[in-house]
Amino acid sequence: MTGTTTGRTGAEELRGRIAAELERTRARTVLLTDAVDDADLMRQHSPLMSPLVWDLAHVGNQEELWLVRDVGGREPVRHDIDDLYDAFKQPRRDRPSLPLLPPAEARAYVDTVRSKVFDLLDGLAFSDRPLVADGFAFGMIIQHEQQHDETMLATHQLRAGRAVLHAPPPPEPAVRVGGEVLVPAGPFTMGTDTDPWALDNERPAHRVDLPAYAIDATPVTNGAYRAFIADGGYDEPRWWTAEGWRHRREAGLSAPMHWRRDGDGWAYRRFGRWSPVRDDEPVVHVCFHEAQAYATWAGKRLPTEAEWEKAARFDPATGRSRRYPWGDDDPTTAHANLGQRHLWPASVGAYPGGASPLGVHQLIGDVWEWTSTAFRGHPGFRAFPYREYSEVFFGDDHRVLRGGSFGTDRSACRGTFRNWDYPVRRQIFSGFRCARDVHPDEVTR
Repeated sequence: MTGTTTGRTGAEELRGRIAAELERTRARTVLLTDAVDDADLMRQHSPLMSPLVWDLAHVGNQEELWLVRDVGGREPVRHDIDDLYDAFKQPRRDRPSLPLLPPAEARAYVDTVRSKVFDLLDGLAFSDRPLVADGFAFGMIIQHEQQHDETMLATHQLRAGRAVLHAPPPPEPAVRVGGEVLVPAGPFTMGTDTDPWALDNERPAHRVDLPAYAIDATPVTNGAYRAFIADGGYDEPRWWTAEGWRHRREAGLSAPMHWRRDGDGWAYRRFGRWSPVRDDEPVVHVCFHEAQAYATWAGKRLPTEAEWEKAARFDPATGRSRRYPWGDDDPTTAHANLGQRHLWPASVGAYPGGASPLGVHQLIGDVWEWTSTAFRGHPGFRAFPYREYSEVFFGDDHRVLRGGSFGTDRSACRGTFRNWDYPVRRQIFSGFRCARDVHPDEVTR
């Protein structure tokens, strides 16, 4: 959503769009939680993840706190459960032992909250109050629920037992694409001041001047990554940083998560089904250390966050930064593999309509892409509406990921959107592309 809403007609249009996004988002949450029985909903499938039923009630609780109580000024629905669903008070490892709402009660709770939200939305005046202007609080809650939906999708990938999620395969490649793209030296605008639903860590817009560099035209594929494995990449410490090599040894890493040997090749477990690894798909479920080791082996490096964003947004013909690689319009099925429409990354070259002006492909969707940048605020950052969304995570512990995955919804993904995680994490739908410095002679050819 872009622009500023003014006047009665604009407010009605915004109300309708918010209602549609709320309903679309909840339909996905229902799909992810109705797919399994109550025992599976209550079970913790990995110590890295919450029980699915915790995620369900948590999105309802956040919706109650911000929309029902704060925006609407209404009485609490269930003030007695606030601590249970506070992500900062309840570490994931402890959540299975909490007196969580059972599935039927959790569903009833989120339905009650949503009914109250629709009631207050009907008569809401979108004032200049920052939390309400342009429907920001509603956009924040929609994005929050979609982010938990992606987390729940990752939990389904970790589940033992039979597959319960189904989706058609991604499209086949439409064009042949590979190699590198030269990004010219010069300034560009990073971040945003204008996207009304952009979160605090995406703001403010600011000028960044970069030297010329080269970046891969596509994410690193399974085929390219298999060459790293075959060359002994996991056994050679010179490709790894000291921290990365220590983690590789302690965690026993030898291939991406969910891979296993299959005769002379490899197989990958996708939501309970084993299938041969496809060489032309972006590699997924690798941690930052694996991505960094591959890049070093390939004679390259991971891009900085600024390099990734310039490659994704900068239009050399106009000198402006776009909202998405293809322009300012919201994603369609022609632009990117998003929203759990398919359950794995599309082959490289499948979305030529989503390429950036410089010719960089599949920057949005398919896989989150690790960058070399530690998560910090942009210059002039201001926490809004609360420090715990972004600011408490700033520092050297987290690395920034960009672009979104096949499990990311369009509402929680744009050219300025910033994800972050610990560099050891690989249960997320994470991949990467490489970059490198360029010699001056390359720029002038």
